[in-house]
Amino acid sequence: METEALAAVTVAKRKTSWIWGALPLVLLIAIIYLLSSMGTGIADKSVAPIETLNIQKIVLTEDGFHLKVLNSGPEAVTIAQVVVNDAFWNAEFSPGATIGRFEQIDVHIPYGWVEADPYTIVLMTTNGLLFTGEVPVAALTPQPDANRFLQYALIGFYVGIVPVGLGLLWYPFMRRFSQRGIQAVLALTVGLLAFLVVDTIQEGLELGAEAPGIFQGTGLVWFAALLSFLFLVAIDQANERKGAASGKKVAYKIAGGIGLHNLGEGLAIGAAFAAGEAALGTFLVIGFTLHNVTEGVGIAAPLLKDRPNGRTFLLLAVVAGAPAIAGTWIGGFLFNPTLAALFFGIGAGAIVQVVYVICKMIAREAGQSGKPTVSWTNFAGLTLGIAIMYATAIFVN
Repeated sequence: METEALAAVTVAKRKTSWIWGALPLVLLIAIIYLLSSMGTGIADKSVAPIETLNIQKIVLTEDGFHLKVLNSGPEAVTIAQVVVNDAFWNAEFSPGATIGRFEQIDVHIPYGWVEADPYTIVLMTTNGLLFTGEVPVAALTPQPDANRFLQYALIGFYVGIVPVGLGLLWYPFMRRFSQRGIQAVLALTVGLLAFLVVDTIQEGLELGAEAPGIFQGTGLVWFAALLSFLFLVAIDQANERKGAASGKKVAYKIAGGIGLHNLGEGLAIGAAFAAGEAALGTFLVIGFTLHNVTEGVGIAAPLLKDRPNGRTFLLLAVVAGAPAIAGTWIGGFLFNPTLAALFFGIGAGAIVQVVYVICKMIAREAGQSGKPTVSWTNFAGLTLGIAIMYATAIFVN
């Protein structure tokens, strides 16, 4: 009987335990509701209105400018006037000139713009605050169609898959290397990837600074990188029970990390062409193509002790290069600085995790051979990898 009574008490406690878990949340929601509805009791007015508008996109068509405007501030904002190159201009607002918090409207400005001329568009609110959008070089914004879609895909193919495939062609030559030479090539790969990490984070931070402040674009880069790194490390630890990662698995990891980086390169190229800067877009294509050849060397390095077939090399080239195609589509048709910053952060974290895996591989093989992990040969390989990426990056910047 005593045992049955204890069991009944235990069951009763389990049934009521969820109440104690939910009670703090219910009280917190009640407090927030009271504060939002009744206020804090302080009746002072703001010294200045708190308004924030973000001009997300400016599209140039034959009948004028089309703006996507987001209200990322805490209060509703009403646009009173539109100014184009210091001249007040008529505008149509859809669905209306008043924008609620986190709402977006379309602004159509019927303006006879001239190709290649610069334009400054200013939105003036009813409180007199000014928000500016720039058109450095006026050009008709490309409209999504099958032809443009295929053109961007071809550009991504040239920038991503082709140069990575060319780099993979060095595999037969690298297989002639001794154990010491293979270690140096792995160290060179670490140098290549280390440069990509820095470059990816820098690009992400630049895009994050352009994102609406409410979305914390620069912080998004760091958090995405951290979570991406930890997520991949957790997957690796789960797989370690099945044995050490093979060279092929490491190669695919490198290709995946580089693919996320190449997605960012595609974003830059697509955005340049969408903005009408064809010369800049072409320059980026040439620069990134030269820059990405070295990535194929890094992908091939972990395979030097294996005997992969042609299908493996083809898949590696696609994994590393195909994201550049997706990047050109996103950059050309759907560019968003907040999402771009997120992609760059994820890519940086993935590349750091790959660097971590390769460094463990170098340390393990050095320990088996009784040689130091940081030998002069490995140091030279690391330095050479950074130097190669730095030199090829000059063609892009």
